[in-house]
Amino acid sequence: QVALVESGGGSVQAGGSLRLSCVASGYTIAGVCLAWFRQAPGKEREGIAIIDGAGRYIESVKGRFTISKDNAKNSIYLQMRSLKPEDTAMYYCASNTYGRGCYGPPLRMSDYIYWGQGTQVTVSS
Repeated sequence: QVALVESGGGSVQAGGSLRLSCVASGYTIAGVCLAWFRQAPGKEREGIAIIDGAGRYIESVKGRFTISKDNAKNSIYLQMRSLKPEDTAMYYCASNTYGRGCYGPPLRMSDYIYWGQGTQVTVSS
């Protein structure tokens, strides 16, 4: 049974840091495209970072967030620094499957077939 489980969310003050983790089970992440999305209240879900080999980012998080992957642990991570109140959202990891491309940004939700349940990040000013 395939599952993605995120952890590491929490509440921080502006300027702080958090590290999100996402552990995959039921399949191996080597060779697939993985991404982090986020959804703020009242807004659409947006893809913010993607990794196949190197990481790629949307402009609003570039230079502050770092996506990484550990195939041995079947996990991906999102290191977030210099957090801003506008980063407040539910954060989701997502995975596509073997043989599919790794496109973006911009990221399309339809490219991803496995999703985690989300972890909340709240940044106060």
